[in-house]
Amino acid sequence: MDNSVYQNPLVTRYASKEMARNFSDEKRFKLWRKLWIALAESEMELGLNITARQIDEMKKYAEDINFELAEKFEKEVRHDVMAHVKAFGSQAVSAMPIIHLGATSCYVDCNSELIIAADALNIIKAKLVNVMEKLANFALKYKDLPALGFTHLQPAQLTTVGKRATLWLQDLTMDYHNLVNLQDSFKLRGVKGTTGTQASFMELFGGDEEKVKLLERKVVEKLGYEKVYGVTGQTYPRKFDYNMLCVLSQIAQSAYKFSNDIRILQNMKEIEEPFEKSQIGSSAMAYKRNPMRCERMGSLARFVISLPVNCAITAGTQWFERTLDDSANRRIVIAQAFLALDGILNIYMNVAENLVVYDKVIAKHIAAELPFMATENIMMECVKAGGNRQELHERIRVLSMEAGRNVKAEGKENNLIELIRNDKNFAAVHGKLDEILDAKKFIGRAPSQTVEFIESEVKPILEENKDVLGRKGEVNV
Repeated sequence: MDNSVYQNPLVTRYASKEMARNFSDEKRFKLWRKLWIALAESEMELGLNITARQIDEMKKYAEDINFELAEKFEKEVRHDVMAHVKAFGSQAVSAMPIIHLGATSCYVDCNSELIIAADALNIIKAKLVNVMEKLANFALKYKDLPALGFTHLQPAQLTTVGKRATLWLQDLTMDYHNLVNLQDSFKLRGVKGTTGTQASFMELFGGDEEKVKLLERKVVEKLGYEKVYGVTGQTYPRKFDYNMLCVLSQIAQSAYKFSNDIRILQNMKEIEEPFEKSQIGSSAMAYKRNPMRCERMGSLARFVISLPVNCAITAGTQWFERTLDDSANRRIVIAQAFLALDGILNIYMNVAENLVVYDKVIAKHIAAELPFMATENIMMECVKAGGNRQELHERIRVLSMEAGRNVKAEGKENNLIELIRNDKNFAAVHGKLDEILDAKKFIGRAPSQTVEFIESEVKPILEENKDVLGRKGEVNV
């Protein structure tokens, strides 16, 4: 690595090599050659004056890109596609006259970008379902462990650790279906010519519309795809980029919520992200265990979430058949959105698989709040034994305020149960308080909801993607 110039941290620190390679120049330019071969081969099959020898020579050099020569040509012609046409033609000499025949630059640009995006979405999908599998395992393991619920970040009715995890899972389930819907509607630009009219191909085939349509079908099939946009300008619709970035943003939003929840839980010492033996939490405070993984997830998520508006502006400013002010912008935005989300999901996998749960701390926090939540149950038991509901309500209100003051003003433990034990008005429940205060009686259907949700909504997704499960999340630095 050249340390004298800026290096993109998405590549050097956060994203996987798999995703970085997907957006490499090598992949991009090999796809260009694959597209040129598919076009020439299809044109030959439909009767144009192209020989099998020319096709064979193109295929011979399909993977052997002469990058330095292409760079030299680009400095001369100031056009990346024509530079690579010349570089390819310098190797496949007999094919030089027919490389890129009838095509515009966007034939290779747009179709290759779409194929790269399709492959990137598959990488994201595989990592997303691996996160879901790890969270599902965690949720089932802790489905019965009571924990304080929080609304407004204030203690509320109990839930379970596993049930809370299903909220994270449900977000990802929605993201998964949005991603699949995007993939199901995926289309290539196809073979459309300079302004999308296919005029150049009509010229080549003597005005035979059926051959021009067949040419497009053949090329798309050779590339392994089925659908093409029915109409385009010079480029594929830039609204697709916006739709795609929205899907990435939604996954980032889900990761952001998870990371924030874990950071808060780590502050409360209930649940922690993994912390390695030699890891340093703070350069000054050696005892600290900072949630750096979740903080990094949030940091990268904020970046991804901000990007769809950029694509929206690009889509809205494509004048007529196209304008080139999208090009430099898209080279940056789309690749970096995928690289950043890839980094997020790498961390998400790592954290979800290695979460540390401190059940004793969770129980302690429940014990501090449950007496207040149990007052209704205590009161109703006393009413069943013949007590006056209104009198009991007033008495328990007074005792609750005293206990609250003991906690907030004095900094002491919640002594409401002790106060109730010593109050004759509640004599009917003095022998039942431990039973009434069993935390598992306050979690409702949380355990069964957890199982039902995973069985009905998560497991079908995991089963559908079982061939990509079992991955580990790697944190590079």
